[in-house]
Amino acid sequence: MNVLDMIQKNEGYQIPDEYYTLSTEEMEKRVKDIKERLGDALFIPGHHYQKEEVVVFSDSTGDSLQLAQVAANNKKAKYIVFCGVHFMAETADILTEDEQIVILPDMRAGCSMADMADHHQTDRAWVELQKLFGDTILPLTYVNSTAAIKAFVGRNDGATVTSSNAKKVVSWAFTQKERILFLPDQHLGRNTAFELGVPLEHMAIWNPITDTLEFEGDLNNIKVILWKGHCSVHENFTVKNIENVRKNHPNMRIIVHPECSREVVAASDDNGSTKYIIDQIEAAPAGSKWAIGTEMNLVQRIIKNHPDKEIISLNPFMCPCLTMNRIDLPHLLWSLENIEKGNIQNIITVDKQTAKDAIKALDKMLELA
Repeated sequence: MNVLDMIQKNEGYQIPDEYYTLSTEEMEKRVKDIKERLGDALFIPGHHYQKEEVVVFSDSTGDSLQLAQVAANNKKAKYIVFCGVHFMAETADILTEDEQIVILPDMRAGCSMADMADHHQTDRAWVELQKLFGDTILPLTYVNSTAAIKAFVGRNDGATVTSSNAKKVVSWAFTQKERILFLPDQHLGRNTAFELGVPLEHMAIWNPITDTLEFEGDLNNIKVILWKGHCSVHENFTVKNIENVRKNHPNMRIIVHPECSREVVAASDDNGSTKYIIDQIEAAPAGSKWAIGTEMNLVQRIIKNHPDKEIISLNPFMCPCLTMNRIDLPHLLWSLENIEKGNIQNIITVDKQTAKDAIKALDKMLELA
């Protein structure tokens, strides 16, 4: 049964009501006790965007690929309870040993960006793009994509990218083919290609809903084909937000994630991956002032960790990532107690062929990075 079927059947995420009647103190004690009892057999990776109530129990925090790699290097853990979203748990399952079990505490913890590209859409797009451009395109996919999309890219000799290494991987891609197809986030693809010198007028958009190429001009000029997808969190940062900060906090430095629109990135002082943003703030002198354009849970954690600096969210009305926030303390406790009962729920598995093809794309990126 796939994730959509489980959700439609109201399975895989509806935990017993009793968990929501427990006090925070009781849940924290139970989680702590289970972690002590399971010891090295349990590993809990926690993404930067997770709630603080979950992050405090994480054995490692980081971005999606970093956590999957850490999980893969942990050969002792039998149970990997991934506090992130579905595609991250898939990547962990791909990279870990067969006997290790990857668990997602809440199956509703998906990623709207990853869901904007499925293998049916990419198969149709690839056929049409081959008709238009022949064998001149290399596909790349952001690691924020499903295992099926990573596998599609691997089968076609492409690579995955992260927001940290996108420039390096895109530069390599242009040594292989004349054009690239960048999935599923158009903004990261556009910002990366632009910073590498590709003019905006040489970029087209593939619309997977209409199965059409959105472009005006000579098709021969196209160098980058951007999948029409986006991050629902980062797309909500606007130039107006930047104008407000410039007006009300003229001495603040604005740093944003490259999943923001081209206009927002261009109007900011700096941009970079989650790790880059964290590192820049940590290296900044006391008293420095920052407006950060990324997910609110992370911004609040940065603010808490750096009381010597003045830090705000670029958009003060921004909500945390809704799908990331599906995983909470009750779901984490429920998952752990089911492990102890031998009634493991929400196991994430990627079939052998998909995993094999996806690893090709991941390995190519790691080779380049």
